[in-house]
Amino acid sequence: MTNGLNHQGLVLQVPPYEYADPQDLTAAAYDNGEDPLIVALDGVTDPRNLGAIVRSVSAFGGHGVVVPERRAAGMTAGAWKSSAGTAARTPVSRVTNLTRALEAYKKEGIAIVGLAADGEHTVEDLEALGGPVVIVIGSEGKGLGRLVGETCDYRVRISMPGGAESLNAGVAAGIVMYEVARRRA
Repeated sequence: MTNGLNHQGLVLQVPPYEYADPQDLTAAAYDNGEDPLIVALDGVTDPRNLGAIVRSVSAFGGHGVVVPERRAAGMTAGAWKSSAGTAARTPVSRVTNLTRALEAYKKEGIAIVGLAADGEHTVEDLEALGGPVVIVIGSEGKGLGRLVGETCDYRVRISMPGGAESLNAGVAAGIVMYEVARRRA
């Protein structure tokens, strides 16, 4: 059944992943009396990055992850494994058009914050991270797409005094999620 893949002594056949509706993510937050905290991915194609991001969203109290249907990683076996089981409790939504989904969140009064190496703000200084927010993370190579970048209310960068040019998408998500959780504590 594993076609030679490392199975660690256990094989399980499961039905296809059931993606959540993007509005269910905000509804769950509001039902719990919390400000929504969602991560949207723009062009992140590595399922291990998706899994790591789901894990960070879960660890820091986020309400879900949004991915586009095309040119993006989906909830594969690799994403599940990288999530270390957190994909079972952190919903992932798949949308036809990420820009439209972000616009819908904006209409709900949620700030759209895009991570960008040339962002005008730093993660440490942006007050909007303390309220309802969607964090948008682009691909490592290309960053945010043009339309998605234009949809963002804020573009932020992570201060990197060590001089690295960029971070892995999963690592960047963890840093920003920590900062949001710290502000909300």
